[in-house]
Amino acid sequence: MYIYNVTTNIDEAAHDEWLTWMNETHIPDVLATGKFLNAKMCKVLVDEEMGGVTYSVQFTTIDKKTLEKYYKEDAPRLREDASKLFAGKFVSFRTELEIISDH
Repeated sequence: MYIYNVTTNIDEAAHDEWLTWMNETHIPDVLATGKFLNAKMCKVLVDEEMGGVTYSVQFTTIDKKTLEKYYKEDAPRLREDASKLFAGKFVSFRTELEIISDH
């Protein structure tokens, strides 16, 4: 199993609109690709020097092949949606995690 983690710092002025969009549109759209089993959204509890609010969204997928398929078939379109709506108001970075054990 793998976790596709997207960490985003969103400008406070756009925070409320972005959070609603994430929960009502973006996360459901990513899950609708059928490539992820579930998603978990977490607020990062750290004060950022650059300001804003930081979140981590973790999408669980069955294997690396499925994640690569997401990158090829869906990610460009879904990332573009965020860029159009919140241009200049967020910074994101992505991390792949392999689940070694689950207790």
